[in-house]
Amino acid sequence: MSEPVETTEPSVPRSLRPERAAALSGALIVAVAMLVAAAARGQADGWLLLIAAVAAAFAAAAGGRARTVRSRERVRTQEARRSGIAEAILAHIPDPVILVDQRSLVVEANEAARALLPGLKTDHPLSFALRSPDVLDGIDAVLGGEGPLKVEYAERVPTERTFEVQIGRLRGNPSDLGGRSGIVLFFRDLTSTRRLEAMRADFVANASHELRTPLASLLGFIETLQGPARNDAAARERFLEIMRVQAQRMKRLIDDLLSLSRIEMRAHVPPTEQVDLKALAAHMVEMLAPLAHERGTAIELRLPDRPLTAQGDRDELLRVLENLIENAVKYGESGGRVDVELACAEGPDGRPQAVLAVQDYGPGIAPEHLPRLTERFYRVDVAQSREKGGTGLGLAIVKHIVNRHRGRLDIASEPGRGARFTVTLPAGE
Repeated sequence: MSEPVETTEPSVPRSLRPERAAALSGALIVAVAMLVAAAARGQADGWLLLIAAVAAAFAAAAGGRARTVRSRERVRTQEARRSGIAEAILAHIPDPVILVDQRSLVVEANEAARALLPGLKTDHPLSFALRSPDVLDGIDAVLGGEGPLKVEYAERVPTERTFEVQIGRLRGNPSDLGGRSGIVLFFRDLTSTRRLEAMRADFVANASHELRTPLASLLGFIETLQGPARNDAAARERFLEIMRVQAQRMKRLIDDLLSLSRIEMRAHVPPTEQVDLKALAAHMVEMLAPLAHERGTAIELRLPDRPLTAQGDRDELLRVLENLIENAVKYGESGGRVDVELACAEGPDGRPQAVLAVQDYGPGIAPEHLPRLTERFYRVDVAQSREKGGTGLGLAIVKHIVNRHRGRLDIASEPGRGARFTVTLPAGE
């Protein structure tokens, strides 16, 4: 048999209860009436005056207590309003912000912080979600009396990101934390800045190496045209054509370096646009059909019956298709055929995936080269790559685009059996 459930009425502020207001009013009325009666009788009745004094004192006490309660309620309302404003401001700060107490327990965190550290939970130790000795030691140092500190925090998964964490003691009312001291952590994203610095260094090193040969060639032909071949029309036309080819090579190299730099700058920002991969694949095969025909290669395209979408950047995905299909046509032309296939498959987690495969039937790639194919300026055959207009950056660009789209690039090849490049991306629902 179930026990009766005890119900309690919601508490009502004492200053607002009607019975208390009625008692207060009654006491005042009684006191005033007795004083008027005493004055009318013209005599100071001791008992009458005593009762009036008691009633007046009761009324004064009740009124004073009511004012005290109202004052406390007003303070609580103001504190709640300030707390609400603080939470609203915290929620709109784009950078991660975390507030912890003197035991390093999480008191509050904004949405950006919870997105950065999914394991972050209120009233749980910060170390459960943030495994960074430098940050945790910095919190201890600030709690020990040191001034505000700045430390670095880096994460490697799902993409490499670097933050500067500013750690300082919270300035405010300790009662907001239950009488405890507070520490605020502000994360400033340095990823773009660090990547820009690294890209500048890489650009100088790689560009100087790759541009040296065509520049030397151009200078040599210019000196020849200014000297021995000044009046030789046939030599002039031949040299000018070589100079045009070398200038185009430099232009392609610079364009690829700039494209790679832009992609790396946005690597930590996932794309949000919904793109129809089926339409992109059909468009790119049509664009490269003249090149394939010129090299005696047929492109066979296999597409799903329905549109296959993915969350991505349209221009970058077009660049992936262009680089993979163009490489297959150029380096696998001896096979006479290139297969391009797009299909929807189920991933290990049960979610749909878009799988793009480009297969050529050329000479293939030796196993020792496969792990390094996506490195900048890495070439299996340097002379052949330059002869076909390659810059050594095509697959590096593909890899970075696929990484930004939270996808995967797989390369399989055997000498004499061609090569297969497979891109797997999360498909749209």
